[in-house]
Amino acid sequence: MNRELYGKLVFELSRPGRRGYRLPDNHIGEVHTEGGQQPPVIADALLRQQPLRLPQCDELTVVRHYNNMSTNNFGVDTGFYPLGSCTMKYNPKINEEMASHEAFVNVHPATPDNAVQGNLELYYTLQRSLSEIGGMAEFTLNPFAGAHGELTGLMVIRAYHDARGDKARRKIIVPDSAHGTNPASAAVAGLEVVEVKSRPDGTVDVDDLRPLLDETVAGMMMTNPNTLGIFEKDIPEIARLVHEAGGLMYYDGANLNPMLGIARPGDMGFDVMHINLHKTFSTPHGGGGPGSGPVGVRAGLEQFLPNPRVVKIENADGTMGYRLEMGADALGSISATLGNFAVQARALSYIMSLGSEGLMDVGPLATLNANYVKECLKDDYLLPVEGVCKHEFVFDGLRDKSEHITTLNVAKRLLDHGYHAPTIYFPLLFHESLMIEPTETESKETLDEFIAVMHDIAREARETPDVVRNAPHNTPITHPDDTAAALNPVVTFDALEQTEE
Repeated sequence: MNRELYGKLVFELSRPGRRGYRLPDNHIGEVHTEGGQQPPVIADALLRQQPLRLPQCDELTVVRHYNNMSTNNFGVDTGFYPLGSCTMKYNPKINEEMASHEAFVNVHPATPDNAVQGNLELYYTLQRSLSEIGGMAEFTLNPFAGAHGELTGLMVIRAYHDARGDKARRKIIVPDSAHGTNPASAAVAGLEVVEVKSRPDGTVDVDDLRPLLDETVAGMMMTNPNTLGIFEKDIPEIARLVHEAGGLMYYDGANLNPMLGIARPGDMGFDVMHINLHKTFSTPHGGGGPGSGPVGVRAGLEQFLPNPRVVKIENADGTMGYRLEMGADALGSISATLGNFAVQARALSYIMSLGSEGLMDVGPLATLNANYVKECLKDDYLLPVEGVCKHEFVFDGLRDKSEHITTLNVAKRLLDHGYHAPTIYFPLLFHESLMIEPTETESKETLDEFIAVMHDIAREARETPDVVRNAPHNTPITHPDDTAAALNPVVTFDALEQTEE
């Protein structure tokens, strides 16, 4: 891109009097009410004291500016995106084609059930597919995102206990390695978070769990594999202990990808789960939205799922159809109508494109790729937990720490090579966490190139540490002051000018 000119802020390209539009002349004149009076004047307190400062640019300048700026965007279609705990895998373009079908995109949410049978069938089919994949009795697709699904699932658990008159159960047990949304969702649901410790191998410490279980425990949240990418081998024992104490097991489906087609949370003893469609089922992450976090439940909890629910019915003529149902014991509405329908259409397209055989390949390939990268890099990067991982793994920074090169330095140096940085400083179990998840969609050639770059950065850290310490060198903004940016963010052009004075 032409960074010298069009890479500037659009305000810097502004010149007085330049514009790429012209508003039509006002032929209406003054507006009067029926009594012949002009509308009341807007109060002075509501008026700007200074004209709104907008950039003044011609159309060609604007087009060039934003097209050049768009080349700075990085996504899974641009390059390798090894962001741990996020499953940034390729989104097949056929999914976009299916979701953009005019029969789907031009439907009003308030259209009568009998006029949108195809839409309801799609919803129901995905509902049943996820139930089979997760080992659950029923799913709702209404939640808008993973954390929203977490909240909905925890509300189901709370509703279950309340319906039994067991209102003392307000504690939820969460591992110390859990994703930050787990305790946050629990708090929003009105539950008290109780932390359970991990063993040195990264799995839940069952001995630490036992004394936490009493008549106040509503349930336990777990991810399997956990955030370290380690399979929680004690799930049957944990589920037994929680159930014997009267609690329910909640499965955070953020890491379902390596389990796809291999194991089902419902078979492990989980009662409630959510799935991130933007992770496991390859829908776009969406830059914060739209997303989808379907929630599944075991038999006996279906009535607590939020309204509306799509059910299959037999019509008067004997044919099968679909309708919306409002359950009396349901949580109520937790989203607009049926959630993000276009995201659901993409997910079903992905499932149907792969088929049962293809879905069964996802988990093993994701696991194979992760272990391949881990084993190739562990001589240069410190591996705190040995053994086979699943979809992701965590290094504790560089093995050679003599030059005090940090995980942040390594991440920034990766940007110079055209890679998105892995997740850093999470999970909090290790001081210099570097979490890498290659997913199943990356080729061996891509992984080999990434491995070579990571080795090269480790060599630079030993031989020319300032090169790594002062990275990035090739990005539009080089070596920013992260602390200053976080504490004193500059988000307006006026503020930028003031900092430069």
